[in-house]
Amino acid sequence: MSRFNHKDGRSIAIGDAAIYCEERGNASGAPIVFLHGGLGGIEDFNALVPTLGKTYRCIGIDSRGQGKSTLGSEALTYARLQRDVEHICGVLRIDAPMFIGHSDGGIVALRIAAAGAVRPSKVVTLGAHWTLGPDDPTRGIYAGVTPEGWLGMFPEGVAAYRGLNPAPDFEKLVPAVRGMWLDAGGEGYPGESIRDIDCPVLVVRGDDDMLVSRAHAVELADRVPGAKLMNIPFAGHCAHQEQPEIVLWALRIFMD
Repeated sequence: MSRFNHKDGRSIAIGDAAIYCEERGNASGAPIVFLHGGLGGIEDFNALVPTLGKTYRCIGIDSRGQGKSTLGSEALTYARLQRDVEHICGVLRIDAPMFIGHSDGGIVALRIAAAGAVRPSKVVTLGAHWTLGPDDPTRGIYAGVTPEGWLGMFPEGVAAYRGLNPAPDFEKLVPAVRGMWLDAGGEGYPGESIRDIDCPVLVVRGDDDMLVSRAHAVELADRVPGAKLMNIPFAGHCAHQEQPEIVLWALRIFMD
């Protein structure tokens, strides 16, 4: 079965960081680039990859500092992650990829699609913000994230990170990610630039998502010309893991 395993990939040097990527599935198929959420890794997509890999070339990228990628010395921003992905697409000669991005990964995919240096064939966002206003209640949630609190909620995820990462430093990583989440400047959320996206976009949200509201998902879909919106009942922030059959059903229609 074709799944990301953090064993069969390679690391690509970008400055003083090493960014891990891995390919599964049909090597001659159209490419899909998977971008995971904050403090996660490419294995978070393994509910989708075995099915999609039968037809598509599946490329997973661990965001810098996370999974098997090292953090490096540059400030962690969505713009920095965008440039990392654009660079890797060039190195791997990925032409017109489809992006499937969860949360932070969806934000990065939106930035890439709006910028146009890499021209996606399609973009799917899963539980992703397009902006984070000063009054958005998610700001308070993000501001309260600490290494100790995250370890208490997700001990298995932290253990996996510490076992995989070549230079693990969770106490340094969490503040860096928190700063990225709260960044209100030009290196952060794509904002109104999403109106420049000219490829098909599918906005997916779990109806119980505590971070991304229904209204926010509607705002995103309304701003991207022709975008489709799917709100999945009985799913939260990680709909692709909680309701993978429904997500795969929608992807099959969207990708045809």
